Amino acid sequence: MVALCDRAGTVRAGEELEIARLEPFLREHLSAEGPISIEQFPSGHSNLTYLVRVGSREVVLRRPPFGSKVRSAHDMAREYRVLSKLHTAYPLAPKALFYCDDPSILNAPFYLMDPIRGMILRRDPPASMSLSPETARKLSEAFVDNLARLHSLDYAAIGLADLGKPQGYLERQVKGWIERYHNSKTHDLPEVERISPWLTAHMPAGSDDGAALIHNDYKYDNLVLDANDATKIVGVLDWEMCTIGDPLTDLGTALAYWTDPQDPEEFQQIRSAPTTLPGTLTRGELIQRYAALTGRDLSAMVFYLAFARFKVAVIIQQIYYRYAQGLTQDARFAELPKRIHALLRASWHCAESGTI
Repeated sequence: MVALCDRAGTVRAGEELEIARLEPFLREHLSAEGPISIEQFPSGHSNLTYLVRVGSREVVLRRPPFGSKVRSAHDMAREYRVLSKLHTAYPLAPKALFYCDDPSILNAPFYLMDPIRGMILRRDPPASMSLSPETARKLSEAFVDNLARLHSLDYAAIGLADLGKPQGYLERQVKGWIERYHNSKTHDLPEVERISPWLTAHMPAGSDDGAALIHNDYKYDNLVLDANDATKIVGVLDWEMCTIGDPLTDLGTALAYWTDPQDPEEFQQIRSAPTTLPGTLTRGELIQRYAALTGRDLSAMVFYLAFARFKVAVIIQQIYYRYAQGLTQDARFAELPKRIHALLRASWHCAESGTI
């Protein structure tokens, strides 16, 4: 299955890196000889990720998106610090190598990390890859088991106790994401006026208890799978939103990206992962397995899923806002409003119906 490994390709127009400015930094820190080449990983909508080769040495470079005004969402120093601390205790996190905040190099801070080799599943597996019901089930079990493992880490012992403020976390999140929507608004969407007051009024009591290290964007296409065993997770990517907070918001986000076979056609159309394959756990089964693994009370998961769908919609809205303002030319972003609308409707349906 090596041919199915995630590959970098041509750098998108407007997102090129100037090799001449970057070369001195690479030569100094990598101590590698040979020609330099840069490719870009094609997926992802937030921080930009490049494969940099210096002779035979390969590293991954992460930098903020061009034109973004949401500084808190693209804090390279913070992301680098998290990985520097986390990798030893949780080897699935990439190994960070070097950080640079010199604006004369790329006009933005960036860091280098070791690549993680393997497969990344996106909307549908390639035609050459067969996921049997047994494999699909084991993969979905590994997915939720790994999330529970992450939430069990002793973040204080790792040195990340000051990464976030658990007290009042959920209240700040709800208020903050509502504000972020209005700051990046491009359309009048009635669902926002319905779901915003509902979320404010239905925050569960006790959400400050049992804080954990949370990824905040845990989904299939942020996982790297073993090239020879699709049920084995060998890496977890994109730690830019990692913090200390309510772990059920993390589970909610994972569920927000999870499409069940019985979901309406509108949600099937924006499916981003192969979660409808026969054998795959449903959202309800993921919740049950997580509860059994962690012992946490999941009686308020309707709220957490409704909030997560709203949050994901706002994240995509922020990305689309950059496109609408002409700050990025990535043609993929033109279709984002359809996904935003579907997520907001799904969020409201979850809240109104009381079902996950």
